[in-house]
Amino acid sequence: MASGEGPAVDPQTAAAGVEEVEKMETEEQEGPALCLDLTSYQLHDLSEVEIPPTLEEVDLTANRLASVDPRIGRLAGLRKLSFRQNLLDDAAVAPLSSWDAIAGLQELVLRDNKLTRIPDASIFKGLLVFDVSFNEISSLTGLCKVSSTLKELYVSKNEVAKMEELEHFHTLEILELGSNRLRVMENLETLTNLQELWLGRNRIRTVNLCGLKLIQKISLQSNRLTSMDGFQECVALEELYLSHNGIQKMEGLSTLQNLRVLDVSSNKLTAIENIETLTRLEDLWLNDNQIPSLEGIDAALAGSREKLTTIYLERNPCAKTSDYSSTLKKIFPNLEQIDSDIIA
Repeated sequence: MASGEGPAVDPQTAAAGVEEVEKMETEEQEGPALCLDLTSYQLHDLSEVEIPPTLEEVDLTANRLASVDPRIGRLAGLRKLSFRQNLLDDAAVAPLSSWDAIAGLQELVLRDNKLTRIPDASIFKGLLVFDVSFNEISSLTGLCKVSSTLKELYVSKNEVAKMEELEHFHTLEILELGSNRLRVMENLETLTNLQELWLGRNRIRTVNLCGLKLIQKISLQSNRLTSMDGFQECVALEELYLSHNGIQKMEGLSTLQNLRVLDVSSNKLTAIENIETLTRLEDLWLNDNQIPSLEGIDAALAGSREKLTTIYLERNPCAKTSDYSSTLKKIFPNLEQIDSDIIA
């Protein structure tokens, strides 16, 4: 994650920056200030910063804030609030749940702070985006209080061991739970509008997508999978990322007719199979496997022969032959990239 850190700025300079922002907004919009962006000012507090009551967006990313200024709780028009990369702990964010004036908040970002549990966000009845990634949260307990209007939920890089309290998110479109301690895919059945599921860097051994049919992007990179079975019903799937697992055979992919990107690099594959009927495949990542030769690759990728633009096979035995690149170019006429080499 990008740190976003910049040079330290004293409060007077920050206040001057706010005044300049307001001046620009007044000149350009001929109206009240709607957005306050103090990204990377390294502020310890907002005591010297003017907070106009008309603000709709407040971005305090990359500061040194350990508490939430109570004036924020009086911004009746506030819709987006970001405290990304600060020093807020559970006690510091607790007041948010009691500030009725900001109940109309739609986006709350508390990414990269010092939280150990899911904050109480029950007051935000129309919340659309909730981000608590890069904290020290060990459980999803508390999500049941988050509004069912939520469309994007980010809880990556924490210490979560179980997928729970997700059932009421019927309108959720993006779920990010990568880099946790998850072992089982569960409680996804009711997330019928889910389009993106990011579960990389966990401890998952078996795919269980609970019948989700609208999902378009799935990442299960760096888990403990040994089989690709379980994606058959995900007929809307466009991007599938399964690198760095222990998968030995390509299977369960023939129904994925919308698939454009397939990444199965760094596995234990010895053959390219079960994707010959796919006609929309553009990017195929098969590097760092055990594929012995290019013999039969034209048949294995018959459906996407004209569509394929990128293929990675480096660090397979088949990539060591002298005619490796020339053979691929002949078979796939529209290739733009072979491994890291861009085709002129």
